[in-house]
Amino acid sequence: MTLYSRVRPLAFRLPAETAHDLGKRTLRAAQSTRPTRAAMAAAYQYDHPALCVDLFDTTFPNPVGIAAGFDKNAEVTHALAALGFGFVEIGTVTPYSQGGNDRPRLFRLREDEAMVNRMGFNGQGMERVKSRLETDGTPDFPLGVNIGKMNSSTEREAVEDYRRVFDRLSPFADYVVVNVSCPNTPDEFDEASPDHLREIFETLEDENDADVPILVKVGPDEPAASILELVDIVQAFDLDGIVATNTSTDRENLASPRREEWGGLSGKPLEEPSTAVIRTIADHTDGDLPIIGVGGVDSAASAYRKIRAGASLVQLYTGFVYRGPSTAKRINRGLVNLLERDGFASVAEAVGVDREKE
Repeated sequence: MTLYSRVRPLAFRLPAETAHDLGKRTLRAAQSTRPTRAAMAAAYQYDHPALCVDLFDTTFPNPVGIAAGFDKNAEVTHALAALGFGFVEIGTVTPYSQGGNDRPRLFRLREDEAMVNRMGFNGQGMERVKSRLETDGTPDFPLGVNIGKMNSSTEREAVEDYRRVFDRLSPFADYVVVNVSCPNTPDEFDEASPDHLREIFETLEDENDADVPILVKVGPDEPAASILELVDIVQAFDLDGIVATNTSTDRENLASPRREEWGGLSGKPLEEPSTAVIRTIADHTDGDLPIIGVGGVDSAASAYRKIRAGASLVQLYTGFVYRGPSTAKRINRGLVNLLERDGFASVAEAVGVDREKE
């Protein structure tokens, strides 16, 4: 029995957002000195040459990252590096601070190993995040920045929101993700409409003098035709990749009494739907468009399925909540075993192999 397995029942007695905030404060304290970071790294990091991934002109020490939403304000990036993750995606970051939706807005679905959130882009805003990155420094692994709009913004204002956050934070980023698929923000206009997407991408293209890689995050609930239309736009603008997928509004086959809470569903129930989206995108692009796979990753097997479907990197959030601080180490060690079992010398060799068989 691990220490986390003993602590988790106590943490799960707290409201989910309270426990999350407490966990971040603990990580913030743990990363505050070099000795504590070194101790964490010695306990939790797992290095192996087969795990290195070269993508976006950057070397990822392993393919297992933390998804946007966990460290919205870049408060614990150094701790997450010490815990053995290969990268972190902060955000969603908006131009100004906003409170998001009313509490309670984060719920555990224990029976389903899932969570529902309706946070609503709560965060401290781009200037606080920029100041923290300047003060703390960027972590010793790749940093992604997920950018979004203010909840009150009109369609025209939203484009300027993306531009402002990109301008402030892209100098710190190894890649930037445009988040137009969150189900927890006001639905005043169609954020994923082709015309709106083109305006966003044209604006960011004009702003991107340093050629920072730009990706787009897609949701799992859209029809395949709509997802592929977005992918075609991404390719037309020569953007750098897709994050698949965001959270879901689907509630089929869930056992938890919390299943009726509105918001975005994450965790184990998303494993198969998100992997199906990854495979659809990889098939459509002949594997030429990099994909970061997220949704239901909590083990080496679930990560490996996404890699074999076409994802070069994977992310998790809910799996980290349920599995604890040793999650990255356990997944990475298991991935090495799976790669060796199947005769692959690296993660890159395994990307999309299931797609190629179909």
